[in-house]
Amino acid sequence: MDLKSMNEDSCVPYLSDGGIKQKSIDQRSPLPGEPKCVICCRYGEYICDETNDDICSLECKQTLLKKTRVFPATDECFYVGSSSTDYYSLRLRSKLDIHVQGAAVPPPVLSFTSCGLPPKLLLNLETAGYDFPTPIQMQAVPAALSGSSLLASAHTGSGKTASFLVPIVSRCARFRSEHPSSDPRNPLALVLAPTRELCVQVEAQAKMLGKGLPFKTALVVGGDPMSGQLYRIHQGVELIIGTPGRLVDLLAKHTIELEDVMMFVLDEVDCMLQRGFIDQVMQIFRALSQPQVLLFSATVSREVEKVGGSLAKEMILVSIGKPNTPSKAVKQLAIWVDAKQKKQKLFEILTSQNHFKPPAVVYVSSRAGADLLANAITVVTGIKALSIHGEKPMRERRDVMESFLGGEVPLLVSTGVLGRGVDLLVVRQVIVFDMPNTIKEYIHVIGRASRMGDQGSAILFVNEESKHLFPDLVVALKSCGAAIPKQLTSLTSSREMHSNKKRRVGY
Repeated sequence: MDLKSMNEDSCVPYLSDGGIKQKSIDQRSPLPGEPKCVICCRYGEYICDETNDDICSLECKQTLLKKTRVFPATDECFYVGSSSTDYYSLRLRSKLDIHVQGAAVPPPVLSFTSCGLPPKLLLNLETAGYDFPTPIQMQAVPAALSGSSLLASAHTGSGKTASFLVPIVSRCARFRSEHPSSDPRNPLALVLAPTRELCVQVEAQAKMLGKGLPFKTALVVGGDPMSGQLYRIHQGVELIIGTPGRLVDLLAKHTIELEDVMMFVLDEVDCMLQRGFIDQVMQIFRALSQPQVLLFSATVSREVEKVGGSLAKEMILVSIGKPNTPSKAVKQLAIWVDAKQKKQKLFEILTSQNHFKPPAVVYVSSRAGADLLANAITVVTGIKALSIHGEKPMRERRDVMESFLGGEVPLLVSTGVLGRGVDLLVVRQVIVFDMPNTIKEYIHVIGRASRMGDQGSAILFVNEESKHLFPDLVVALKSCGAAIPKQLTSLTSSREMHSNKKRRVGY
């Protein structure tokens, strides 16, 4: 019996086996020659009464009907010779601004249940609040689960961490279950990230997703005793998360077996390049045995693509939105402020109920500047502010982050240590006190104000000290419809006129 015999109100057919499958995970895999569900590729036991597509369960029927409501099919769209699955994939990618390149790119999914994940992992995702995958997760998760190497780009706060952790937890847990005699002292996956804070966050999320599964983690970062990190690895872990420098030190001084590593992840690849970590990354990669490579970044350059090419012969490329542009979810406000007036302007903003939206982060360029400014804010405005930067001991940095994320402190003054990857869930406002050195770093920094596409705001102080960024900054502001200070427009025009004159006279 197919779904056409279903009662329209109850949506439940009468079947001798007790009823239609409720969830995709309850359905078996298809045998050779059997129909496949157009949503999850499990056994297409039923035919949808509204679309005539093969589906496996009520869950996939609802997903299919949502897709047809969001992207209503017309007769002409099926005359081009494409299957309905291809059609929906194209429309979904177009609607969500998902761009892909590469051979055999799997279709995006609208539900984690469509990915064939272990039941316990699905439960952990639900418990953690992952009701629906974000656009990057829709495409990156099935691509990674297919075994293909991947270069994925999406705005800060778009859910990139889960995009690689879900496939890692799934594959590692399955491998341990299917190979109980495998040596648990040999890790199965390795994630490298540029900062300690990001590594700590990635491990916390990995533990949450792997809870109740044969899945253990080890954190390998500077600032913590190496002996404890080595002991944990030798006790048996599936995943190592670490910074390149500390892992290289560990490999040089101690024996760690990495031959079983199946998945190798570089998070924030462009930051790895900027900080000069690539030589260390390649040293670690040479200790592995042809793993699947997953690269994630908020911005992509030729250098990033070159790194990908050196790690994998073939790679699927996935990007969300227009690469290297600010998230449109962040409202940018550029203020022209002379260098000597920046502190006073900041104090005015922080004491204004209309402009200050705590909890917030103020970004500065120097470590000493972070400490001095945090203290000045507390003294002048009475607002409790703490600072965080790379010279603080790891324990103190963790205490600062706990106080801020726990709501005890409304304002954090930070260097670029929090500009990349770290998930500042509570933050909806960023104040860029010192402009970064590159426009890509600026895009990362203001992206802290938006989590999963939620609306946020960024206030940036601009003056002639950052004039080398003016042309790119004007483009970034225009891309989101932000107002541009007249001084910025005037100086940008003057620079362009001067550049054109140099070209005309043959400089």
